[in-house]
This record gives sequence, structure tokens and C-alpha cells, in this order.
Amino acid sequence: MISSPKVGFLLAVSCVAAIAAVGSVFELSSGHPQYGVWLTRVILGLSAPLVVFAFLAAVREANANNS
Repeated sequence: MISSPKVGFLLAVSCVAAIAAVGSVFELSSGHPQYGVWLTRVILGLSAPLVVFAFLAAVREANANNS
């Protein structure tokens, strides 16, 4: 159960960033990214750490609210 709106928001951010990261990997592996190699790498470089940060922040927030 989601304990607060903040946790839900952080999980949503994590999901969207994960979708962006996976999409970027597929675009780069195709050989011809739609937005170009540079921009696709930037998207991947920003979204991959954001997935981890947002997910861990959501877990910490949920644990803090349940204690």
C-alpha cells in the first residue's frame, strides 16, 4: 500500500524514467536513433540515475512513514 502521495509521485517518476532509459537503450542499439545519438545518450545518462534515486527515495519515505 502506498503510504503517502510523495511515495506515489516518486514511484511514478521512477517508472517514467525507467521507460525512458529502456527506450534509449533500444534506440541506441538500433543504430539509428530517432533523436540522434548525442541526445539519446543524454536522455539515457539522465534517466538511468533518476530511476535509482527516485526508487530509493520512495522506499525510504515509505519506510519512514510506516515506522
